[in-house]
Amino acid sequence: MLKRIGIVLLVIMTFAVTIIFVQHSVEALSKYGSRGNEVKEIQTKLKRWGYYKGQIDGIYGSQTLEAVKYFQRKNGLTADGIAGPATLKAMGITSSSSNTSSGSGSTNSSNTNLLARLVYGEARGEPYSGQVAVAAVVLNRVKSSSFPNSISGVIYQSGAFNVVSDGQINLTPNDTAKKAAQDAINGWDPSYGAIYYFNPSTATNKWIWSRPMTVTIGKHRFCK
Repeated sequence: MLKRIGIVLLVIMTFAVTIIFVQHSVEALSKYGSRGNEVKEIQTKLKRWGYYKGQIDGIYGSQTLEAVKYFQRKNGLTADGIAGPATLKAMGITSSSSNTSSGSGSTNSSNTNLLARLVYGEARGEPYSGQVAVAAVVLNRVKSSSFPNSISGVIYQSGAFNVVSDGQINLTPNDTAKKAAQDAINGWDPSYGAIYYFNPSTATNKWIWSRPMTVTIGKHRFCK
C-alpha cells in the first residue's frame, strides 16, 4: 500500500515539475507584457534598424509589438508579434533561456551562417572574389561608426539589402557562400574597404553613383 502511494506521489511531482518547466520555457520568450534586458535588446536593435520609434525601456508594449511584427513581415517570419526562437535568431539575439558556456562559439557560428545567407542571396553566380567582397562590405560596415556594430544589425538594417526585403535572406547558402563568408571573417577584403556596392546596369539611385569606386568585380561596383 505504501509503495503504491509513493508511486502516485512520484507521478504527481513529476507532472507538476513538467508543467512548471513548460511554463518557464514559454515565459522565457519575449512577448506583449514582458519586461527585462532581452526586451531592451530587442528594442535597441529594432530602433537601430528603423523598425521601432519608441523608448528603450525594456517594456514589451504595443509599439514594441508592432515593431516586432513589422520586422517579422519583412524577413519572412510568422508575424505574430512574439519574439520566439526564430525571430530572436534573425535579430542575432541569443535567448536568455538558452545560454550555455559555449555561447560565444554558437554566436560566431550564427554570424557566419547569416553572413553566408546574405552572400548567397546577393551574389550567388558572381566570381568567388566578388562573393567575398560582398561579405567584406558587411564587415566594413560593422567597423564603421555610421552603421550598426554587429553583423545582424548591418544586414537587417531597414532598407540596406534587397534580399532581406524579398525574403532571399532565408535561403540555404551553398558551400561557396559559406566559404566566402568565412574568408571575409578571416580578413580577406577584395572590396578594398568598400562599404557599398551596386550593379551599374540596374542602379537608378543617383547618390550611389557619386560614391568613390574602389573596384569592380563581376556585375558589382564597390565603393566607399
